[in-house]
Amino acid sequence: MPLKINLKKGQKIILNGAVIENTNPRSISFALMNEASILRDSDVLSAEDACTPASRIYFNVQCLYLFPDDKEKYSQNVNQLLKDYDDAAASGKPITYAIRDFLLQGEYYAALRQARELIEHESKVLGNVQEPVAEL
Repeated sequence: MPLKINLKKGQKIILNGAVIENTNPRSISFALMNEASILRDSDVLSAEDACTPASRIYFNVQCLYLFPDDKEKYSQNVNQLLKDYDDAAASGKPITYAIRDFLLQGEYYAALRQARELIEHESKVLGNVQEPVAEL
């Protein structure tokens, strides 16, 4: 079944590693007739923005999805990052295990959705951390 994509003026997508931007003054639409790795610009995380443990996991899963030629490198990175996250925040294990399962099945987009949940989990965990009370 084809996937219909609508792009507003100036909106970008990544399609099989290539960045495509709508430079038309109006919205455009097109249909993908076969399977492809695609991310909207709102779902893309840059290397510079991957500054927390969970966002680094997301970034590496994103790279696995978009750049299959570097699968070994990104797989090693994400596996180590998931292990480190589990060690630091055991409450996130259901999410990290789901990410691992999707990666093992080759379901990279589903793993990305779980990684987004991990970012939310991290935010909640860090939100519970309080500033130390200053000594008088």
